Amino acid sequence: MRRRVAAAAALILLAACSPPPESPQAPSGQSPFVYVENLDIVTEWDPSKSYSNEIVALQNIYETLTFWNPVTKKSSPRLATSWRSSPDGRTWTFNLRSGVTFHTGRPLDAAAVKSSIERTMSAKTGASYIWDSVSSIRVDGPTTVTFALKYPVPLDLVASSTYAAYIYDTQAAPDLGKFFAAGRDAGSGPYTVTKWQKGKEEELTLSAYDKYWGGWGRPHYNTVKFRVVPDPDRAWRLLQRGEVSFVARLNPRLFAAASTAPGVRTSERASFQTAMLLFNTANGPMKDIRVRRAVQKAVDYQGLIKDLKGAVSPASGIIPEGLMGYVPGRVPRQDLAGAAELLTRAGYGPGGRPLRLRLTYGEGDTDWHLLATKLTAALKPLNVTIDARAMPWTAQWEQGKKRGQDIFVMYWWPDYADGYSYFGNVFHSGNPPVFNLAYLRDQGLDAQLDTVPELTVTDRPAAQRVYEQATKRVLDQRAAAAIPWVVNYQRAYQGAVQGYNDNPAYPDVVFVYDLRPSG
Repeated sequence: MRRRVAAAAALILLAACSPPPESPQAPSGQSPFVYVENLDIVTEWDPSKSYSNEIVALQNIYETLTFWNPVTKKSSPRLATSWRSSPDGRTWTFNLRSGVTFHTGRPLDAAAVKSSIERTMSAKTGASYIWDSVSSIRVDGPTTVTFALKYPVPLDLVASSTYAAYIYDTQAAPDLGKFFAAGRDAGSGPYTVTKWQKGKEEELTLSAYDKYWGGWGRPHYNTVKFRVVPDPDRAWRLLQRGEVSFVARLNPRLFAAASTAPGVRTSERASFQTAMLLFNTANGPMKDIRVRRAVQKAVDYQGLIKDLKGAVSPASGIIPEGLMGYVPGRVPRQDLAGAAELLTRAGYGPGGRPLRLRLTYGEGDTDWHLLATKLTAALKPLNVTIDARAMPWTAQWEQGKKRGQDIFVMYWWPDYADGYSYFGNVFHSGNPPVFNLAYLRDQGLDAQLDTVPELTVTDRPAAQRVYEQATKRVLDQRAAAAIPWVVNYQRAYQGAVQGYNDNPAYPDVVFVYDLRPSG
């Protein structure tokens, strides 16, 4: 689901903002760009509800008002060409790009922006919370839309969100839910859905949208295919044979091979993607905080970093470095003696009752397999058995929402380039659970977290203090999770692919329109 090519991103964004070339016709005859992932691509087609892996496809189908630029670390134009806020940060006006159409043929104008965001807000699911500050949206003209806010937030940053910020045609069908569920789209991006085969290896095919506002005057890929290949060795063989264009993640052994392989390029950079072990605080043996703290201490943090050979970096706190909320000086360490003592006090441990814990993780992820293997080995002498199960993501997530495991292993990345979603979605109380898969219910923590969005604008030092307090509460006082590492993105792709840039705010997304095919 889910490292280093950076500076060209600014040039790409400038190119994207220039007028379209004279010939809008999509290219023909190019080989497809084939993207390989280890997990299901699509879990939800509705752009108002989407909140998982499908961003790798949807970011090529739909567009947002703004785009987060990893070079400037600021919002850049996308569907909006400019914007301004009032001095108090409670009114934001966006000027839209003219001449943009949806794949349905209808124009993308201010009324369409208003209706799509209002529909997303009313969904009250996924990442729709990003618009919680909005009290009203006003159309001021065909290409001008104004947002009135209840409290100040950086709305230009919110509008660049990976999720829930898509602008789409709400008039695409009388029943939009049914329309999207069938694998149809109503976006304005460079590609549109051609074929979807749920559960198949060749799951999804996109084709170029002829009337895309950016134009097709230079070489582009006209077809994008997404394949699901859980076996990393097989994915690597497919790349070597030229049958696929891009592999999102290779294990350290295969990435080392790719780094020296002829005809293959690699990309490596730090990410905002954090590994999480979420502990079941509501049911089963881990409802006992002593057991949760024991498992926290049993994780071989340093050993994992060493064994993963550059694929990951140590985590400090919950939010990764580079975002507000990062807390330095909190890199965890293994403490097996402390784990044994806690287990004994809980009635388990050596000489006590045997303890069996079910751990689930996404299939095809060799990093998770290593973590499960090392945790199993560390806890076995302490009379604890780990029942580790690799599962397709959709099945793991459904089981997690039913509280069907003791330890839920997953990655988390921000909805937009800000630290709030690490807490607001994963550790804020929620019923039924969506991603708060530690099932933590802490009204004091909730009250703290609810102050953060406004403080981020009005008093950033105070917001940072809240993050530090929340980090201590989640990891120390409640022991709701263990954070073993932050991912370093390691990609491999065909040498003929030019112009690839990895943007940590859009994890695992390849913006295929920006690429230059050659050969």
